[in-house]
Amino acid sequence: MSGVIDRSQVSALMLAACPTYRPIWDDSHDINVDEDTGERLVYLDAADVTRHLVALQAAGQTATFPAVFNVIERLHVEGDDYVRELATIGYLEGLQAATSHEPEVDEADFVPYLGPESLRWWRGLLAFWNGTATTIHAVDG
Repeated sequence: MSGVIDRSQVSALMLAACPTYRPIWDDSHDINVDEDTGERLVYLDAADVTRHLVALQAAGQTATFPAVFNVIERLHVEGDDYVRELATIGYLEGLQAATSHEPEVDEADFVPYLGPESLRWWRGLLAFWNGTATTIHAVDG
C-alpha cells in the first residue's frame, strides 16, 4: 500500500501487524459493520484493538507492539484527515481509556512503542484531559 492511507486500508494494516487480533476482528463482523454500506466501523474496531493491546500488555505478550505502533504512526503520518483523527481518538485515546479498566497496566507502558508523531498526539491528549489544554492538538516534548 502506498500513498495516502484511507479508512478502507486500516483493518488490513492492523491485522497484518497484530495477527492475534484476527479472531476478535472475525467475531465482531456482525457488530462492527455498517448495515447499509457493508463497511467496517473503524472506531469500533479501534476500541477492540485497544482492549486487545491492554490485555496483551497485562499478559506480558508485547512481541507485536512494535509493528502495531508502527501502523498507528503511519496512520498519523500517511493517513487522510479521517484516518489521522482515528489514529489519535480511536487508537491513542482509546488506549488511554482502556488502561483505566486494567489495574495491572499503566498507560505509560505504551509510551516506549510510540513513534514521534504519535507521541506528540499522546501528549496532546494527556494535556487536554488534565486540563492544561482546551483542545486536542499535538504537543512537542
